[in-house]
Amino acid sequence: MLTLGINTSGPACDVALVDGGACLADVQETMSRGQDARLPAIVADCLQSADKSFADLQRIAVVTGPGSFTGIRVGVAFARGLALALKVPCLGITALEAALPAGQQGSAIVLLPAKRRPPDITYWAQRFRTGEAVDTPEEIGLDAVQAELAAHPHFVYGSSLDALQNAAPELDLHAAEPTARHAASLAENRHPTDAPASPAYVRGPDAALPGGKRL
Repeated sequence: MLTLGINTSGPACDVALVDGGACLADVQETMSRGQDARLPAIVADCLQSADKSFADLQRIAVVTGPGSFTGIRVGVAFARGLALALKVPCLGITALEAALPAGQQGSAIVLLPAKRRPPDITYWAQRFRTGEAVDTPEEIGLDAVQAELAAHPHFVYGSSLDALQNAAPELDLHAAEPTARHAASLAENRHPTDAPASPAYVRGPDAALPGGKRL
């Protein structure tokens, strides 16, 4: 099943083409802004490098966050619009699902950076059992993560985990990042109704209206 994966939840445009679990092509371009302008061309480049066309696509997977508010909006809107035009399913995969290594066994938690500046260090978190999500993404503070792992040990995966490692040096932490490739592989084996392509913002945007009122 030829599946296009799109991940704009972080500081990059990340696109991959997967068929039957095998990655045919992937293109990544680091950028902190301008994903809306570059994403269509990056998708076209990815298809061209695999000698495929838009008409060959059978489904689309998009990383729904949490992560960059603007990036998520760009990725989800583009994926849903393209799927509508091509009349193929569009599936949503959370950034934490897309970061969990394939084949992981036992209880695991994936942590991705939310607030990075001390003392307000928080993570986006989602828990898994043998690769299946057991909850939805949430934002959790450093102290709460430590307390949870002390009470209920998990395999820990994620990025920007230095603060957690410094606070709890006994923990065995494993580096992991969400990828379009993994999102596409996951989407190949899911029913569209079980993976809606809806943004997982978790909390509201940081932007404010004049006068300081939050959007």
